[in-house]
Amino acid sequence: MNKLTVLSIAAMIILPIFTTMTFAEDLKPIQLMTPQVDGGKPLMKVLKDRSSSRSFSIEKLSAQMLSNLLWAAFGINRPDTGHRTAPSARNWQEIDIYVAMAEGLYLYDAKNHMLQPVLSGDIRVMAGTQDFVKDAPVNLIYVANFSKMGNANKDDKVIYSAADTGFISQNVYLFCSSEGLATVVRGSIDREALAKAMKLSPDQKIIIAQTLGYPKK
Repeated sequence: MNKLTVLSIAAMIILPIFTTMTFAEDLKPIQLMTPQVDGGKPLMKVLKDRSSSRSFSIEKLSAQMLSNLLWAAFGINRPDTGHRTAPSARNWQEIDIYVAMAEGLYLYDAKNHMLQPVLSGDIRVMAGTQDFVKDAPVNLIYVANFSKMGNANKDDKVIYSAADTGFISQNVYLFCSSEGLATVVRGSIDREALAKAMKLSPDQKIIIAQTLGYPKK
């Protein structure tokens, strides 16, 4: 093997890594738009139309839609107390919402209504085992941080975090029903592999995930 061939092979290996590293540097926090809290369909209509769907367009959500969605899911609706749109046992607020999109993985920062970068690159394929997961524009990954739950015993941490996740995911269902979006909540996840990719701590546990986007036409 001559020197030119060796250099060509090295370039083929190094360039993709360099590109990924550059992309990681370019992944910046996203300041979400002010959520629109007026409008929407009447509650009883939203409940009537609420459903699960596993068919999604690849079209990205608009910046305003993403902002409204995350605020509806678990945003702060009482700034004076920091309380949020979904109940939380003992106000632990132990559920974190990770947002997997094509450009990277973000953590929803409700206090500042921002998306904080976690990982560059597209890990949507790891957010669930179903084929549609990797192509839908948004996958929400609900992660319980047990370290926020004080001296609660293990069983209570599991039960309360599951219930709190249910409240949040139902908020997402209702928002999607109101806005004409498709969504489905899912438990079919390789949690061990995904937690490793997300670099979660031992106190952080993936509960479920929720896929959403515009309906496939």
